[in-house]
Amino acid sequence: MKLRRHVLAWTAAASAALALGLPTAAQAQNYKSEYRVSLVVGTAFPWGKGAEIWANKVRERTNGRINFKLYPGVSLIQGDQTREFSALRQGVIDLAVGSTINWSPQVKQLNLFSLPFLMPDYAAIDALTQGEVGKEIFKTLDKAGVVPLAWGENGYRELTNSKRPVRTPEDLKGLKIRVVGSPLFIDTFTALGANPTQMSWADAQPAFASGAVDGQENPMSIFTAAKLQNVGQKNVTMWGYVADPLIFVVNKDIWNSWTPADREIVRQAAIEAGKDEIAIARKGLAEPGQPLLKDIAALGVNIVHLTPAEREAFVKTTRPVYNKWKPQVGTDLVNMAEKAIAARKK
Repeated sequence: MKLRRHVLAWTAAASAALALGLPTAAQAQNYKSEYRVSLVVGTAFPWGKGAEIWANKVRERTNGRINFKLYPGVSLIQGDQTREFSALRQGVIDLAVGSTINWSPQVKQLNLFSLPFLMPDYAAIDALTQGEVGKEIFKTLDKAGVVPLAWGENGYRELTNSKRPVRTPEDLKGLKIRVVGSPLFIDTFTALGANPTQMSWADAQPAFASGAVDGQENPMSIFTAAKLQNVGQKNVTMWGYVADPLIFVVNKDIWNSWTPADREIVRQAAIEAGKDEIAIARKGLAEPGQPLLKDIAALGVNIVHLTPAEREAFVKTTRPVYNKWKPQVGTDLVNMAEKAIAARKK
């Protein structure tokens, strides 16, 4: 009788736990006290802030049962951002808010967002990430061995350098420009006559300060948070040549170790954090007058706004690169993206 009562009590407790979305005793043993979230940058940047918002929401909604610890500087993999996706798949990293650029060597379809001058405005980015193209990319990531949950945004990557204002492709000739470890970026800057130099973000900043590298391309939120004007980056060209969506993802084994209710909490928190992060990333740039640029100009930085004709010269110069990479990304996917952008609501 006693054994039967114990079994019934245990069954009732387990049923109550499941009804509330709480892990049973057996499941709780599989929960870690802390989950490692990989990031390239810290919480001073919109990117890091998005991960922080995600972690806070998950902790609050699970009453502290699921705790995320942020690891900026891709410190879980010795600072090598190009290894992040592989480490995530292998379980070295539990979760990440990662860059489509950094993961593109492992997932070729993510090069879509780095095709030069594909996305002319924020509405174009949204048409891709929030539409059928975004769903297709999430399916691809799932097949590649991770669980994608939500989109964020690092932003449009603008050009800066210490030498001179850049208005034409000719102005870029011979400039040593730091780029991320992506062959597509090497091809793009080579076509423009620059000298692309691959290095991590941690190595790049001292290289700007010493003059070993002339310039770089990054979102303006990175420029301000890293105070790049203090390391010689006094010329900015607003050319919007590529944007860098971010993706909130979880390792599959970690995902499968959680209850369905907890998975839904983590997913919804990621979606909300992604929306918040995108708003932070666009702040001062999406509004009329772009107040962020006025603040940067006040620091003694020269900001070049290209005319449509000047921008078209860059588009034309990089078009062979676009055409070369289109089949590598996937012709059908690129065609789908081009149609979605053409049909967007501006």
